[in-house]
Amino acid sequence: MAENQNIEYKESWRDEYLKWICGFANAQGGRIYIGIADNQQVVGVSNSHRLLEDIPNKIVTTLGIVCDVNLLEREGKDVIEIVVEPSNMPIAYKGEYHIRSGATKQQLRGVALQQFILKKMGLSWDEIPTEVGIDKIDRIAIEYFLRKGIFHKRLSPEAINYTTEEVLQNLQLINDEGKLKNAALLLFGNDPQRHFVSAIFRIGRFGGENNDLLSQDTIEGNILQMGDKVVEVLKNKYLISPIHYEGMVRVETLEIPEDALRELLYNAICHKEYTGAHIQMRVYNDRITIWNQGGLPFGVTIDSLMEQHSSHPRNKNIANTFFKAGFIEAWGRGIGKVNDEFRKANLPLPKYEEREGGFMVTIQRSENVRNMFSGPSSTPQVPPEYPPSTLQVDNLVSRMGTEYLSITELLNLMGLRDRKYFRANFLTPAIEKGFVELEIPGQIRNPKQRYRLTGLGLGYHGFMKGAK
Repeated sequence: MAENQNIEYKESWRDEYLKWICGFANAQGGRIYIGIADNQQVVGVSNSHRLLEDIPNKIVTTLGIVCDVNLLEREGKDVIEIVVEPSNMPIAYKGEYHIRSGATKQQLRGVALQQFILKKMGLSWDEIPTEVGIDKIDRIAIEYFLRKGIFHKRLSPEAINYTTEEVLQNLQLINDEGKLKNAALLLFGNDPQRHFVSAIFRIGRFGGENNDLLSQDTIEGNILQMGDKVVEVLKNKYLISPIHYEGMVRVETLEIPEDALRELLYNAICHKEYTGAHIQMRVYNDRITIWNQGGLPFGVTIDSLMEQHSSHPRNKNIANTFFKAGFIEAWGRGIGKVNDEFRKANLPLPKYEEREGGFMVTIQRSENVRNMFSGPSSTPQVPPEYPPSTLQVDNLVSRMGTEYLSITELLNLMGLRDRKYFRANFLTPAIEKGFVELEIPGQIRNPKQRYRLTGLGLGYHGFMKGAK
C-alpha cells in the first residue's frame, strides 16, 4: 500500500521520526513501518530487538503517549511496525506541534496551532471569554435578532421581552464566570472591529484591461446584521437587476438569486476564521468571487459538500445564533440550497474550492449581464448618443419614469436611507448626464423639488430594458 494519511515508510529508525508519530497522534492515527523504503521495497532492519525496546521508551519519554511497537517478518526480513492511535489531547514534540496531512507531516504554528488546540479541547475560537462588559452590547442588534427569530419561528413570541442578559445567557454567549464570549461581541457588539480588526466584509469592483480596482466598499458593524448591509450595497452599486415584464407587470430580478446570495454570505460570515483576513467579495465583468479565511473542516471535501453531509460549524456559537435567527439551517444543507436556487434560475452552478488558506465561491455572471459591458470596461456598453454611465445611475434611471418624484419618494424607490450618499452617487450624476430633470429648475436643494426622466433619460431607460 502506498503512503497516505495513515501510512508512512522509513528505511531505518531515526529519533526525528518521533515528529511523525506526534503528527499521527494529532490527526487520525496511523502506522509507521521501519525497514521499508518509500517505493515499498522491503530492506529490513538489523537491530530489531534493540529497537523494540528503544522506540517505545523514547515515545513515552518524549511524547507522553504509548504506542504498540511490533516485530513483523516481510520477505524474510525484520520490519518494525509502530501503531499510533489518535489522541484526544494535543501532543507536543519538544514544544512543537506536528500533524499528519495527506502523506505529509506539517508543523503547526500561529493561528493554525491555536485552532488545533481549541478543537482538541472541544472548543471553538468564538467561545473564548473576553474582558469586555455587557455595556458594549448593542440593544438594537439584540432586538433585530429577536424579531428575526420570532418571524422564522425559531423563538417564541414572548422572547421579544427578554433582557439583553437573558438573550446572551440563552444563546450561551456568557460563560460560567459571567464573561462575554468572543461570539457575543462579534454578533451584538456596538463596535466589534475595535476588538477584532478582521471582522469586516470588503467588496471591490474590478475592471479595465488589467482588472484594476475601480471602487470598493467596506462593511463594518456586528456580523449579525452584516448580511443585510452587504446585500443592500450590492443591490444599489454592484449587481444588476435585469428588467422584464410579465403581462403588464414590471419585474426586476437580481442577477444572483437573492436567497442563494444570502446563503453564501451567511456561510462566509459564520465559517470565517476571525483571527485571519477579512471577507473579500470581488465583482468582475464576467464573474463574482466570495472568499473567507479558513478551509474546510477536517474530513470534509468539496465533493462531500455536493452530497448530503453533516454540519461542521467552525464557530459553534455564531452558527447557533444564525440558526436561531432563521438565517441558516443546522443540517449542512447550505450548499445544496444554493445549487437548487441557481438551477431554478437556469444559471450555471457556482464553483467551490479551497484556495489560499480559505474557501472561495466563484459565480459566473449571465451572458445578458456580461454583454452590458464592453470588453474589459467597467461601464455598460451603450450607443454613442448616450454619455458614459455608471451602475448607480443605471439603477436609478431604470426605476424612474415620466412622473415627478420627491427625494423621499426616490429614496424609497431605491430602498436607500442615506440622502447624502444617494445625492452624490445616484441623483447628481444622473442630472449631470442629462438623464434626470428638475421640476423647479436651478434649485436642486429646494425642499419641494421633484425629479423625473428627461427625453434622453427615457431613451436610455428603453435601451437598458432592451439590453437586459
